[in-house]
Amino acid sequence: LTASSVGAFTAPKVNVGSTALSASREEILSSPNTIEFGKIWDPLGLSELGSDETISWFRHAEVKHGRIAMAAFVGWWTVASGVTFPGQLTYGTDFSSLPSKGLEAWDAVPGWGKAQMLLFAGLIEFHDELFASRRDTHYMKGGTPGKNHVPGLYDPLGFAKGKSPEALARGRDVEIKNGRLAMIGIAGLYAQAVIPGSVPLQPDC
Repeated sequence: LTASSVGAFTAPKVNVGSTALSASREEILSSPNTIEFGKIWDPLGLSELGSDETISWFRHAEVKHGRIAMAAFVGWWTVASGVTFPGQLTYGTDFSSLPSKGLEAWDAVPGWGKAQMLLFAGLIEFHDELFASRRDTHYMKGGTPGKNHVPGLYDPLGFAKGKSPEALARGRDVEIKNGRLAMIGIAGLYAQAVIPGSVPLQPDC
């Protein structure tokens, strides 16, 4: 699991001479619109690294990290507001007994509980890659970066069905932008929790 987690943050090596067709760098960077002061806002020049396949991998990772950050931000503030599940987290530990601060609540989760959550996340990632390769077009070979392939995990009620391609494209842009903001937000919550006073006007939570 540790090895797979490390691999998730390492850009894969791509054979430039491959015949696989991926979305071009220009296509990926054109949406959502990040033009600031006449050019794409990319102070570190990450969009110039690697091939078109590398940029597809970057976008796929960005969408996934954005989704995780949005879930983490909502979960952090849900715990801070005192909202908990009924019943017990584990034998002898009620959900209502967990601390209201994010990192303290995480520390209160037993080690096996943390292991189960990480294992579940790893299984989702593994099957998403597996289904992307066998049931659809992989995002590094022309597929849509960020598209979920695990049945029932995303949009189980089918809200996206019947939407026009334009509406779906706008939804993807909104998701990416909200995900970027959520990554900044959860980073701020974590920084304030670890170093009190590091984020101006941010209350302890």
